[in-house]
This record gives sequence, C-alpha cells and structure tokens, in this order.
Amino acid sequence: MIQEKRILDEFLELIRIRCTTKQEREIADLLIKRLTELGCTVQEDNAAEKLGGTAGNLVAVLKGTKKAPVLMLTAHMDCVEPCSDIKPQIEDGVIRSDGTTILGADDKAGVTAILETLRVLKEDNLPHGDIQIVFTVAEEGGVNGSKNMDASLLHADIGYTLDTHGAPGKISIKAPGQNKIFVKVTGKPAHAGIAPEKGKNAIMAAARMLMKVPQGRIDWETTCNIGTIQGGRATNIVAENVDIVCESRSRNKEKLERLTRQICEGFEMGAKETGTEVEVRVKKAYDPYEIAENSLVVRTAARAAKKLGLPVALEESGGGSDANFFNTYGVSCAVLGVGMTNCHTTEEYILEKDLYDAARLTLQIVQDVAVEN
Repeated sequence: MIQEKRILDEFLELIRIRCTTKQEREIADLLIKRLTELGCTVQEDNAAEKLGGTAGNLVAVLKGTKKAPVLMLTAHMDCVEPCSDIKPQIEDGVIRSDGTTILGADDKAGVTAILETLRVLKEDNLPHGDIQIVFTVAEEGGVNGSKNMDASLLHADIGYTLDTHGAPGKISIKAPGQNKIFVKVTGKPAHAGIAPEKGKNAIMAAARMLMKVPQGRIDWETTCNIGTIQGGRATNIVAENVDIVCESRSRNKEKLERLTRQICEGFEMGAKETGTEVEVRVKKAYDPYEIAENSLVVRTAARAAKKLGLPVALEESGGGSDANFFNTYGVSCAVLGVGMTNCHTTEEYILEKDLYDAARLTLQIVQDVAVEN
C-alpha cells in the first residue's frame, strides 16, 4: 500500500528542484536514477536538440508480470516561473509556497504519484501488465516536449496524463486545439513633433484592427485571446512597427479553424482601412481531442475511483496538455486531476489528501488494468 510520509517527502524534494521549461536536466537525471532503481529501462529522446533545451523526454518501461493492455502513465517535469528557491509551507493539511514563488504541484504531484505507484508494485509484488512511463519536458508554454517527442517509442494501448486541477476522480475527456496567430503591423515613421502627418502610426492602426478581432469567450467550447503586443521606438517617432501574438482555442476543430480565419481577416481588413501593411502567420499548436465516455480508458479510471470512494467527474477542459499529442499519436489518453489548485500563480496549493489520493488512484488503475481487462 502507499506510504503517505514517503509521498510527502518525495513531493517536497521534487518541488525544491528548479525546473524551468527547457532547463530540466537536474530533475531528469534524478528521475532516470529513480526509474532505473525501480526496475525500468529508460530512454531519453532528442527533444532537447530540437528545442534547444538541456534534457529530452524520458520514456521508461516497466515490464509486466502478466499479459494485459499496455498502460502509459505521464506527467511533465517543467514548471512555470517563478520556481527557484521554493519554500513549501504545510498547515492544516494544505501545502503552499511562501507566496514568493509557485508551489510546483503542477506537475510534481503527477510525477510523485507515478513514482509511488511503481514503488508499491515492486514492494508488494502486485500483478501488472507492461507500463510505459513518460516524463515530458517543455509542457508549459505550448506542450512542446510532447509535440517534439519520438512517438515511435510509444506502444501503449491506453494512457493517463496526471496533470490537471481538481481532486482525484476528475477525468478530462475532451480538450481544445489551439492555434497561435502572429501579426506584424507596418506603418510609416516620421518625426512626431515636426511632421507627424507624414507618418502612419502602427500602434494606432493596431488598435483599430483589434476592435475588429474576436476576443474572450466565443461560446461554451471556444475562446480567443490577444496575448502580447509590442511596438514603437520612442515618443518622438511615429511608430512604424507593432507585433501582436494571439491565440484561438476550441474543442471543435471546425470552430477553431473558422475563428482563426476571422481573426486573420479582422487584421487584414483593418490594414486596408488604416493604410498600413499587415503580415499574419498562423502556427498550429495542437489539435483537439475527445474520448468517449464508454471507452476503456474512461471506464477504467472511473471504476478505480469508485472503488476508492472518490467522486467521479467527467470534464470537458479549456486547456491543452500532453494528452493532446498522445491522442494524436494513437494512444487513447485521458487527463486525471491530481489536486493542483491556482496553478501558474504564487497562490498555488494542494491538499495533502489529494496528493495521497492521486497515488492511490494511479495504483488502483494499474491493478484494475491487469486484473479486469
């Protein structure tokens, strides 16, 4: 059975390791050591070379003791900033940082649950099929680790990504695709005090363009956002250039493409009206996915949660994860809640109970896959 003190100690150890996106070498080396000690064979792909990072994705295999569907368990190694010098505080069963950094439960809670599951399988000599463990890099900022991984290393039948908010028992079965839209507006420079009428201000043109672009929640499964805008050189120069980065998301692929076209057309129409030039470039981040409620991967997780007395909640998510790519690669992969709350902020926290329940649920899933399928 799981050991709560061991889980807590390991979680606190992992979150103290700085693991900025594309700077995951230290934690990758530690996880290679842990996985090897637990009897896994471990491979590291060439994602580091592709991304300009320090470590690649780790793909490990624990050979099964019996024939069963091959199960994949995944979590990501990197964290958003600020993640240096994390000082965890525990009070009344709640784990937080000291308020100056994130906590790092996103996604060290997932990593910890997977490691504890492997330990209990070994210690208690529990039957299990082949298990693939995938620890990805560069999940934050665009799931670029899984996007650039060597998919030929994957051979699982079903998988679970332990990487979303909500208590264990929550299962995300549908998630949006995302497009990034890069816009460059070019006007004409002029001296702002001597001859402003000779210029065409790219900042003002961009402002008019943005009035034509959809923004925020479009419907229950579709959103878009103007993320960054940069431009101009000095107050005495009519601004010549502006760079804007937007995103569009939808759980419906047709809606995603339609919204992306609307955004692009809004900028192009605005350029004509302002007499400026605009260059619009679209980059697909990832496709949406949907898993049927009666699928093996969902049935298995729901059954395991019920056995443990955990309330089951099926969710349609608004965020992407590594599961978007794993499903694209042919592994039916759902996302499991591990209790992380207020992620990507210095108010992030996790309940001790959720940390332990995430490990219990993961272990139960592994056992059920081996015995009941």
